Amino acid sequence: MINSQRINLKSQKHRLGKRWFWVILIVIVYGWGIFGINFTKVQDSAGVVTKAVLMGIVKPDWHYVYQGNGEDLVSVMLQTLAIAFVGTIISALISIPFAFWAAKTKRGRLSVRSTSGRVVLAIIRTFPEIVLAIMFIKAVGPGAFAGVLALGVHSVGMLGKLFAESIEAIDVGPSESIASVGGNAVDALMFATLPQALPAFASYSLYRFEISVRSATILGMVGAGGVGTPLLFAIQTRSWNRVGIILIGIIVTVTIIDYLSGWLRKQLG
Repeated sequence: MINSQRINLKSQKHRLGKRWFWVILIVIVYGWGIFGINFTKVQDSAGVVTKAVLMGIVKPDWHYVYQGNGEDLVSVMLQTLAIAFVGTIISALISIPFAFWAAKTKRGRLSVRSTSGRVVLAIIRTFPEIVLAIMFIKAVGPGAFAGVLALGVHSVGMLGKLFAESIEAIDVGPSESIASVGGNAVDALMFATLPQALPAFASYSLYRFEISVRSATILGMVGAGGVGTPLLFAIQTRSWNRVGIILIGIIVTVTIIDYLSGWLRKQLG
């Protein structure tokens, strides 16, 4: 009885010490982060600019919504959606072979093939979209094409990893059944693996499309097409009414895309 109490007391002390260790470690990390930042003073014009932006949202430039010249809000938002959509389609198609490269065929075992595939996908993910956009602008010139390439390449890193995890989670029973009746690897891929993996592929692609829409609004600020370019011009020229209507357009578009994408992903199960 006494030994049991001693063991319980020692266990409680161990858990308490472990908790205090993590608390102290978190405090040290947060303290290092806070005191390591050189906070500069707020600019004197910050209040005026903030008020101007808010007034621009309250009283936006409604005439900019549609002008029929291809440079209005509707046109640039459609271009932004097109950049995100085409970039997502390209990345989804390219990600499928990368996913099979990175997926583990035998659980719990290291594989040179899958490890090298995961390393390649990790390297691709390290390059932000805006960096890729600047690189592609130098290669193909400014415009929507550079934005499509930037989103398409960057998204491969994320989608490839998610697709690989989906392949690892599928039931191997159907593939083994096909092999037992004389089917080859191609038969197993076409009639067992892909039918199970495609719903997950489509769901992850829709989720990536949501992210790409937000990213496409930023890429325009470096010249990669979309709504970011007129937004940057409006900010530089202090056309706060124009800034307000563009921000409203972005908010409405992203909200609708999020809702529709979420609904479609639920339908896919």
